[in-house]
Formats: sequence, structure tokens, C-alpha cells
Amino acid sequence: MVPVILCGGTGSRLWPLSREAYPKQFLPLIGGETMLQATVRRLEGLQRLQAPILVCNEEHRFAAAEQLQEIGHGAQSILLEPCARNTAPAIALAALTALECGEDPLLLVLPADHTVADVPAFQSAVQAAAALAEQGYLVTFGVAPTRAETGYGYIRRGEALGDRAWKVMAFVEKPDVDTAKSYLAGGEHAWNSGIFLLRASRYLEELGQHRGDILAACRSACAHAARDLDFTRVDKTAFAACADESVDYAVMECTETAAVVSMDAGWSDVGSWLGLWELAERDADDNLLQGDVLLEDSEGCLVRAENRLVSLLGVKDLVVVDTDDALLIAGKQRVQEVKKLVHNLKRSGRSEARRHRKVYRPWGYYDSIDAGPRFQVKRIVVKPGQQLSRQMHHHRAEHWVVVRGTARVTRGEEELLITENQSTYISLGVVHRLENPGTIPLELIEVQSGSYLGEDDIVRFDDDYGRN
Repeated sequence: MVPVILCGGTGSRLWPLSREAYPKQFLPLIGGETMLQATVRRLEGLQRLQAPILVCNEEHRFAAAEQLQEIGHGAQSILLEPCARNTAPAIALAALTALECGEDPLLLVLPADHTVADVPAFQSAVQAAAALAEQGYLVTFGVAPTRAETGYGYIRRGEALGDRAWKVMAFVEKPDVDTAKSYLAGGEHAWNSGIFLLRASRYLEELGQHRGDILAACRSACAHAARDLDFTRVDKTAFAACADESVDYAVMECTETAAVVSMDAGWSDVGSWLGLWELAERDADDNLLQGDVLLEDSEGCLVRAENRLVSLLGVKDLVVVDTDDALLIAGKQRVQEVKKLVHNLKRSGRSEARRHRKVYRPWGYYDSIDAGPRFQVKRIVVKPGQQLSRQMHHHRAEHWVVVRGTARVTRGEEELLITENQSTYISLGVVHRLENPGTIPLELIEVQSGSYLGEDDIVRFDDDYGRN
């Protein structure tokens, strides 16, 4: 069995914490580990399990690889999608990759941004589904509904295939409230978890039968793929020509061999701030508080403070999320509409829709702490043993002040070591490089000045991470 972990998606309904450049699957929303790390962790103990195949956006490749390394796991392959094309093509890429080794494994397809409270129950459902997948069924996992939820798709169960498995009679789109209530009362429907177990060759067979265009595009994208460090970069032109289609539409609604296994494991897709509030432990007034928060006479609220004190007085059922550069205040029952705010931000060209103030890089991160006309101030942290690319800028000069650790700086033909409380200056147009030769993180303050301060004013000559 090979886990296929789908790391795409932007989690826009969890804005401002989740953003395109660093979405919710890479964030520690519940507990100390990120959602991707928790997804991998819950597989520990499953029998005959191989290392996972990850499918992720090219922009997120270093975050995905690093987070696996942090928990002592590796991937047999990290497939990079040059653009988003939904789950049917993503699973096809993974199936084609899995077959390259000459085996035909079962693929356990898992979104990286779901939570499961009862890991033993989850693993028990996987083992039950494996018996059906061995017989050629394409198995999905159904969750018994606990409320008339309109944000999930549903599965209608058909003929029984065992005491916890059925053939799928129909997949149902997200219903209105009255329909969802009838599903809850009728007992024949389950929430569609978006988790699947299927044999690689069977999936490609069904995809070829029902959406041969998607299969052909994915075969071409894999045939012309290129290795890039620890990543497999599929062909951009071929994959961009692929249809944008979910596995439900492309295959599961069309096949005659769809089965559903019941999974009673405390599953959630954490699709909104309300979903997170429902999952987490709350105080006596039904409040979920994270960070430096002070409440008085308030109940039923979710409050997350990232860097400063947030106080609420005399309010009820609010969601308040305060980050470095954006603040969300919303009625708890309307948080499904947060994506409308994100859409408006994108339409206005606002950077807050795409990235946080703190931006992660494979060598560490930088935090843009101040900016004005012709200047910008950043806090830069470089991990031990890492270095930035050898580069130059056409439009800006840079002043560096080391506040912790030691920096090795290449400036033109010079090489110098700078320690705490020392500084250096990089003139406009000078080729330079910053490296941390020490064993502790290097922290410095960078002041940029010039006519243009955009991140695209970088000419790279040499880079450890394969970036152009």
C-alpha cells in the first residue's frame, strides 16, 4: 500500500491564517504538528505500508519536504504540479509514478488538510477497505453525518458488501438545508470524506474509460518529467492542457465498481473557522482561545492572536483572527463566506490574499517588519549550514546588521565574517551571498533602499535549491 498525499488547495476559508503561498496543510492548526505531519503520523502502524507519494504545488515543495524530515519520514516521490488541476489528474500522476517500479500497489489517497481524532478507528477502516480494493473496487470512505451539513458532498449507500461496506448508489452534491436534514433522518447517506483506496492500475483503467483525455495528458506530463533535487517536475505544457476535474466527477460517479466503507473516526476537513471551533477543546463559556487573549462576558467565540493582545468584551459567537498584517472579525455562522473576502482581495491585487508577512524559504525565512517610500526593513533568519543564492539587485542596496549568530558574506571579490552587533553594506549591482556557517540560527536586520524593492529584482547566479 502506498499513501498518496494530496498537498494542493489554498484553504481560503481559513484566511488570514491560511494563504496561497502557505496554506492550511502546512500550518499547526490543532496541536503542535502541521496538518501534513499529522496526516503522515496517522499512517504509522499500518501493515505493508511503503513511503508516501506527495503531490504538491511547485511553490510548496520545500515546505512539504522539510515538514516530512522534521518528523523523521521520507517520501518515495514528491510530484510537482506546475498548476492546479484538481484531484483526478493528481491521483493519475501518483498512479503512473507508483507503477514505474514494476509493482501495482494499492493507493491510499489522503488530502493533507484533514483531521482524524481516532487513529485506530481510521486504520481499521483502511484495513477493511483494502480487502475490497484487492477485489478491484474503487473504495471511498463515508462518515456518518452528525448534523444537517450543507458544506459536504454525500454518498448514498446501495447493496451491502459486508457489515461496514456497501456499493455506492450515488454521489450527491452539497445539498440545501432541507435536503441535508432528510439525509440525516433517512440514514442512507454518508458524508464524502474525499479519502480513497484503490489499485493503481484499476484507477488508470477507469480513468481511461471515462476520461481518456485526462489520462493522456497525465501520461504525457509524466513521460516528459524532469528530476529537480528530490522532486519530480512534470511537464508544464502537457499538464496545463489537462482538464480541471475532481476524482468524483471523472471516475467515481461513472464507474460500476465504486464502494464505500464506513469510517467512524472523528473525521473533519476543517473547512472553516467554525469547523476548527467545533473540533478543539473550549473553555466553560464555549470559547476557543489561542495566543494572548483576554475575554470578559463573552461566549461562543473563536479568538486567535498571533503576536499581540486581543481583548473582547460583551460579545457572542464571533471569530477573531489577528495576524501580523491582517485582522478577520466575522460572525461564527458566516465563516463559510470568508472566501468571498479572499476573492475581493485578489481582485484588488492585495498581497494579503497570497502571502503572509513572514515568508518561508528553503534556507529559513524573512519577515517584512516595516516599509515606506524607497525603503523596506526585514528580519532575516538563516538556518545553520544554509546559504542564500549568489545574487545581485539592479534597483536596491542593502544594509545588514547581525543580531544573533555569525554570517559569512561574499561581497564582490571579498569574503568576510560578521558577528553580533556588526554590519555590512551591499551596494546596488554588487554580486553577493549570505551564509550561516554556524550551529545556531543566524538572525539579521536588513534595510533595503532604492527605487524598486520587489522580490523579482533578484538575478541569481548560483543556488543550492535549483531556483532560477
